Amino acid sequence: MITVDEKTAIVGVSELRGEISKVLKEIRKHHLILTKRNKPVGVIIGYDEYERIKKAEEELEDLTLGLIAKERAGKKGKKTLTLEEAEKKLGLR
Repeated sequence: MITVDEKTAIVGVSELRGEISKVLKEIRKHHLILTKRNKPVGVIIGYDEYERIKKAEEELEDLTLGLIAKERAGKKGKKTLTLEEAEKKLGLR
């Protein structure tokens, strides 16, 4: 395992196979870049970090969709449908 900086380390697939308990301890301290034949193939992060990233991703998606909806609502001459109207038009109700 090679430490790149205080938050990142590199671990090879073969090392991962041979020293999984050591690697699992490392994810508490580092993001691990997983390599195969010296090429990056993935990243291993701790669960708390994963949850933080997912929450940020969801908030960003909500913000983006809200901005798109606001922009569409501001366009004059465009007819919008409620969810119920769209479902009826598609034969879902």
